[in-house]
Amino acid sequence: MNKLNSQIFLFLNELNANNNRDWFNKNKQVFQAHQNDIKEFSYQVQEHLNKEDDIDKIKVFRIYRDVRFSLDKTPYKTHFGISFHRKKPYLRGGYYIHIQPEKTFIATGFWNPNKEDLLRIRKEIEADGEELKTIINVKSIKSLWGSIQGDEVKTSPKGFSKDHSHIDLIKKKQYVFIKNFDDKEVLNKDFQKKVIEHFKTIRPFLNYMSSVLTTNIDGEPII
Repeated sequence: MNKLNSQIFLFLNELNANNNRDWFNKNKQVFQAHQNDIKEFSYQVQEHLNKEDDIDKIKVFRIYRDVRFSLDKTPYKTHFGISFHRKKPYLRGGYYIHIQPEKTFIATGFWNPNKEDLLRIRKEIEADGEELKTIINVKSIKSLWGSIQGDEVKTSPKGFSKDHSHIDLIKKKQYVFIKNFDDKEVLNKDFQKKVIEHFKTIRPFLNYMSSVLTTNIDGEPII
């Protein structure tokens, strides 16, 4: 298992305090070294996930911010972000790691599903929400991830009854799980192992959603 460099938070804190091109250019080699560590860390996570899953792409997000439409013109992000894409079209969802001083978290699920996918998920929950509730409330998932999260509409989506027994899930616009880690946990030698364990544990939820999003309401394949 790969352990992150203990100086990664020091670098990110210094970048936060000196978020300008002159400082960054002077410390670019340090940044590149940490970026390489992040990539190696991510490749090892992918290798372990692919023993039971199919991750076909990793994306380490650029450090450079898009400031064109932002009031904040600082040029650099003060975190590392990594996403893991499951192989489409049959596998849906993915995994994300966010490394930032005092704000590190991992996440998985469906952050902003398109309107067609969102409607399909809601229709499945309307027809039979017990299956999803059983999956997300299993002890192994609850103990590691807690409860499912996501923004919601105020009462109920158009076409759905606000009195439905599973309206708590139907009214969601996002279906995600998020787990936070403190800096000490991130720098511990077991952090990568914990990340892999969390991602493997949540797979029944992702597989359920994949099944829903690749079939119609009658369970017939659509791809």
